[in-house]
Amino acid sequence: MLNQPTIEKLTVMKLSGMAKAFADQMQRPDMASLSFEERFGLIVDFQMTELENRRMQNRLRTAKLRFSASIEDLDLRQGRGMDRALILSLAQNQWVRQHHNILVTGPTGAGKSYLACALAQKACRDGHTVLYQRLPRLLHDIAVARLDGRYHKLMAPIGKCEVLVLDDLLISPLTTEEQRELLEIVEERYDRKATIVTSQLPIKAWYDAMQDPTLADAILDRLVHNAYKIELKGESMRRKRSTLDRKSEAVTE
Repeated sequence: MLNQPTIEKLTVMKLSGMAKAFADQMQRPDMASLSFEERFGLIVDFQMTELENRRMQNRLRTAKLRFSASIEDLDLRQGRGMDRALILSLAQNQWVRQHHNILVTGPTGAGKSYLACALAQKACRDGHTVLYQRLPRLLHDIAVARLDGRYHKLMAPIGKCEVLVLDDLLISPLTTEEQRELLEIVEERYDRKATIVTSQLPIKAWYDAMQDPTLADAILDRLVHNAYKIELKGESMRRKRSTLDRKSEAVTE
């Protein structure tokens, strides 16, 4: 039989999915009842699935999400500020296709970054390009990049990705220069791409946390105008997990 050379050729041509599917069919007597077209179709389907999985893994690596979060793992119990119907609707990614924003606010440890990463991960799984950035670090990197000539290289993926996560907006007041940089980002993306923003401050407090009122108006107009707003509530999930861990350790001792 010439099966092994065929498998090796498929592997050399980087059709590893087809090679695996073909080898699997050779080990299954029940496949003999299928026509050539049916068996070949199954082999092609297996290759396509492997290709899509590989592309998804590449998108996830490029996204550099802070948490390995998923929509399925979210705690959607009442009292946390997550509307189940809204979250499940956002998971369909219509907001990405319509270039809308999501603004997630709430106290420290409420799960803002986790929710943002879960929504971004779902977008990745569904074929959209994503990039996570913690905003204070990004603004620092932009300032350095302007000095050493890397500015355009740094900003290119921020403008191109279909979903940009800006984590920790206004964890400290923005300077006028930082406001200008943020305005450049949101202006480039407005009505063209989707953005998720997280902040400890409620949206109504964002204006006063910025030094330049004119720039503040422009930034908020582009962020808030077409945004879904999620305000998380409740105790810190970090403290809650820490308490549960201590109780678990006490039980096992």
